[in-house]
Amino acid sequence: MFENLQSKLEFALKKIRGQAKISEENIKEALDEVRTALLEADVNFTVAKNFIDEVAQKAIGLEVKGNLQPGQLFIKLMYDELVTLMGSNKSDLLLAHGGPTVIMVAGLQGSGKTTFCGKLAANLKKKGKQPLLVACDIYRPAAVAQLKTLAQSLNIPVYSAEGKNPVEIANEALVYARKFVRDIVIIDTAGRLTIDEDMMQEVQDIRDQTKPNEILFVCDAMTGQDAVNTAKAFHERLNLTGVVLTKLDGDTRGGAALSIRKVVGQPIKYVGTGEKLDALEPFHPERIASRILGMGDIVTLVEKAQAQFNEEDAEKLEAKIRKNEFNLQDFLEQLRTIKKMGSLRDLLGLIPGMDRAMKNVEVDDKAFAKVEAIILSMTNHERKNPKVLNGSRRRRIALGSGTTIMEVNRLLKQFEDMQKMMKTLSKGNPSQQMRNFKMPTGFKR
Repeated sequence: MFENLQSKLEFALKKIRGQAKISEENIKEALDEVRTALLEADVNFTVAKNFIDEVAQKAIGLEVKGNLQPGQLFIKLMYDELVTLMGSNKSDLLLAHGGPTVIMVAGLQGSGKTTFCGKLAANLKKKGKQPLLVACDIYRPAAVAQLKTLAQSLNIPVYSAEGKNPVEIANEALVYARKFVRDIVIIDTAGRLTIDEDMMQEVQDIRDQTKPNEILFVCDAMTGQDAVNTAKAFHERLNLTGVVLTKLDGDTRGGAALSIRKVVGQPIKYVGTGEKLDALEPFHPERIASRILGMGDIVTLVEKAQAQFNEEDAEKLEAKIRKNEFNLQDFLEQLRTIKKMGSLRDLLGLIPGMDRAMKNVEVDDKAFAKVEAIILSMTNHERKNPKVLNGSRRRRIALGSGTTIMEVNRLLKQFEDMQKMMKTLSKGNPSQQMRNFKMPTGFKR
């Protein structure tokens, strides 16, 4: 996420490191680099100019005090301005008091609008809500079927009606929601390839009839400035209450994330970070600013871990590690848990400094599948007692998993190193084993 912008900003920040004071002379070159980085990231020109002006105004003449260095002060200024630019605070959904909360979702075709509806329903269901999905996209082939498939996997009802127009469907869905006590109504409206009058009039009519509490515009973060311009056009007709950026995990530039709040005047409420239905996060401006500046995002990493681990399991695992009883079956279970948290590259990017450290390292998520296949080709006895794995057993495992004996041997060696490291960590003296610990399968230099 934002790899290109990160690397360019890092280069810009080098211009001011080592200075005793931030002056107009030594900051000009750094700010020129920052401006170039923002424009190359497809940030709106006016937004980029105002951002640079604000940073310059606050930075010039700022004295370095105590142990702080000019580079650190400048990064703090950049961080504060990035947070302000993207909205300062997380913006929550506006929920109705009495009666169902109506959320209308709009956007162009191909932006991930229908998938977002499913993700939002899943997210709200986890919080104890009773969502209802409404299929008002009656034009795109299989749009209704797609929504029903998503809803079926979540055990959430969908309201649809053949032979009726989207406004009628939306109105009837509200009656259905009140009758069957569904407290959230998510209306999936039709998208088009481009903005057109018929499309805008239809979503306006749905808005006027249903009076939604939230009107969310869904746009593809990877389209950069085009996404911002489209959001602005929708806002002028619909008075949006928020924006959703999809495919943020694939956005190396960051132009939409940095521009859209300032240009549209409405907050980013959610970001899509993958294809799975749980790959949806509330938008935290301070966390995104931290990632852009290469400072990681430990809070999000902890939240992802907490969503997958429960306290009882964690205590059992800790006890096994302390007793040196951690085996390949435990390793397999932990591997599966990590996979649920998302892409390994994305998880590593949340750790401060890791993006820089992993710049020239290839992270292969498919390697997880290979490791899983090797362990699953073992018997329960072999997983719990890896020491019994002699040559013939390893040959059988390699054949069963579609791998080579060398790959089986490598995994077992790495697991053995991991056990040694865990044993040392449990005694509170990790340094030597951490130096000797080798990078696990899936990392290639």
